[in-house]
Amino acid sequence: MKTFCGRANPTTGSMEWLEEGEDYDYHQEIARSRYADMLHDKDRNVKYYQGIRAAVSRVKERGEKAIVLDIGTGTGLLSMMAASAGADFCYAIEVFKPMANAAVKIVEKNGFSDKIKVINKHSTEVTVGPDGDMQCRANILVTELFDTELIGEGALPTYEHAHKYLVQEGCEAVPHRATVYVQLVESRRMWSWKKLFPVHVEAEDGEKILVPPPEMENCPGLPSVCDIQLNQMPSGDFSTLSDVVKMFSVDFSKPVQSASTYYRVQLEPVKSGKAQIVLSWWDIDMDPSGMINCSMAPYWVKPTSALQWRDHWMQCVYFLPREEPVLQGEKLYLTACRDEYSVWYNLQKAREGQNGADEEEHKAGAGVESPVCRCRAHLLWNRPRFGELNDQNRTRQYIKSLRKVLKTDSVCLCISDGSLLPVLAHFLGAKQVFTLENSGVSCSVMEKFFKANHLEDKIKIIEARPELLKPSHLEDKKISVLLGEPFFTTSLLPWHNLYFWYARTAVSTHLASSVTVLPQSASLHMMVVEFQDLWRIRSPCGTCEGFDVRTMDDMIKDSLNFRESKEAEPHPLWEYPCKSLSEPQEVLTFDFTETVPQHCLSTEGSVKLLRKGKSHGAVLWMEYHLAADISVSTGLMQLSNEKGNCEWNPHCKQAVYFFSSVIESEILSDPTAVTYTINFDTKTGEIAMDFKLL
Repeated sequence: MKTFCGRANPTTGSMEWLEEGEDYDYHQEIARSRYADMLHDKDRNVKYYQGIRAAVSRVKERGEKAIVLDIGTGTGLLSMMAASAGADFCYAIEVFKPMANAAVKIVEKNGFSDKIKVINKHSTEVTVGPDGDMQCRANILVTELFDTELIGEGALPTYEHAHKYLVQEGCEAVPHRATVYVQLVESRRMWSWKKLFPVHVEAEDGEKILVPPPEMENCPGLPSVCDIQLNQMPSGDFSTLSDVVKMFSVDFSKPVQSASTYYRVQLEPVKSGKAQIVLSWWDIDMDPSGMINCSMAPYWVKPTSALQWRDHWMQCVYFLPREEPVLQGEKLYLTACRDEYSVWYNLQKAREGQNGADEEEHKAGAGVESPVCRCRAHLLWNRPRFGELNDQNRTRQYIKSLRKVLKTDSVCLCISDGSLLPVLAHFLGAKQVFTLENSGVSCSVMEKFFKANHLEDKIKIIEARPELLKPSHLEDKKISVLLGEPFFTTSLLPWHNLYFWYARTAVSTHLASSVTVLPQSASLHMMVVEFQDLWRIRSPCGTCEGFDVRTMDDMIKDSLNFRESKEAEPHPLWEYPCKSLSEPQEVLTFDFTETVPQHCLSTEGSVKLLRKGKSHGAVLWMEYHLAADISVSTGLMQLSNEKGNCEWNPHCKQAVYFFSSVIESEILSDPTAVTYTINFDTKTGEIAMDFKLL
């Protein structure tokens, strides 16, 4: 059976209908899953195994049969651990059908079919009784339902239901408990992901300052957590204002409540500063004594322990609703509010002589509603985009370029989503500025912006698609300077922002014959790298803690081969260290001074490998050539040549193309080069690529 899937093409901007097989969604889910990453997490696997052995022993010592319930079994790994630890029977629940089928095969292959029953249902639909899915309630509950925020995948309602209907009172649980930790910090870098800072522009008639509108200043931002690899955040980019404190714990061996609630701790800042961010992570105790502990703590909390790299669990950055100046030693209350799936934070100062009445008042203010963006800017710009708009070096490059191209009679049209370029062009002396915004959200944000800076009469917003632009929109003027960063909210991969080229082509009848286009061109760059850890998300497991999980490897490989293995995927590489094995190479150029050509753009060649290492893949990124000698890169910012360490643009995701033959390339005598063919189809806006290790 085929289905038609509609999608807006991010590069060309056109609406497309693609015929997809019924397996499409399934392959997508498997290909993009993090199963391999979890199976490579040695620390997690070892601790789970230790915890399960200990729980089975405790039940057996009481003279009971060990009946295990494993919710969200995935590959069946935890159930097989339980069976090999001596459990009498395991019920392994997995709602995702293809995964449940794989678990059945893996369980059979490892010889546990008589001990493990895989149930392909949501745990809330499982029945218990002589004719049910489970013969009786379990006395050991094993789960791995956690995400970076701990509760984001619905762990609490799942546990709540399991305790009511599927497990015995006083059951053993692995993990036994989870504890959430917090630390208050000041960080201009992280705060720049939530707020827009004033922009300073040196103009002919003195310094101009662009300020954000008041509703943006006071907006609490988005409710969703910002999860990152906090271990890649340099210590100089934040300042800790408090010690690490326990925020709350959940005991999984007792009935769990999922209803909204809050927790409060008292803090005393260890130094004065601006409280902006709550950093948070959790750990899990696999046993009641807390001897078997698996922790997500970042490097500065546990500097002595070897950190386990993992991508399925990271650390959380929460933004306080507003910046609070705090003094060393003053008493503060930090409140964590949570619903079934998410957590958010509030900070209050304790008043002198706090009494019971005040405490009640605090309680009343504690159940604050989850933060919701009121200014709409957080709906238009994601966190990396806020960081990009706040990057003063980047803004300076655009100002420098605009100075070169603007004249006193320039009529400018800007095509980018929610860009500050129209304001910069106006400040730098353009006669007239138009900005083309493709959504109601970007129009309303830019309106507020212009109003706050008294520019509503100076810059005209046009809400229209480029192909529907009419001379009347432009007051019958021809455009002498066409501007773009380019940035579009629909872009995922670096080359999706080539939509600017298609938009430029669509508006070409409105451009003066001597038009200046900024950027004048773009180029696609590529480099072969060895990843420190990111390779694990694509690497087969083979065996995991002695269990054969190759069925899972094959399933992921089939789904990748269905489409994904021939495609690049976006990753923010500042979070994922890698070493360059080749020089960066420019592979394709796109000339914005001309319209998009009818023919495809193709290139082939080879890059020499300069360093020994494992060629995990190629990284690709775009560079935009704004004006003579001024370029901005969305990828590589710096390369240290001795070791090949790379510094990546922190505001953009780079494209990673994983080589399918990494395994072989480790065993072959060192390959000396990688050949590539890259093809840009101008009709579809898609880039096809292929690499071979020589």
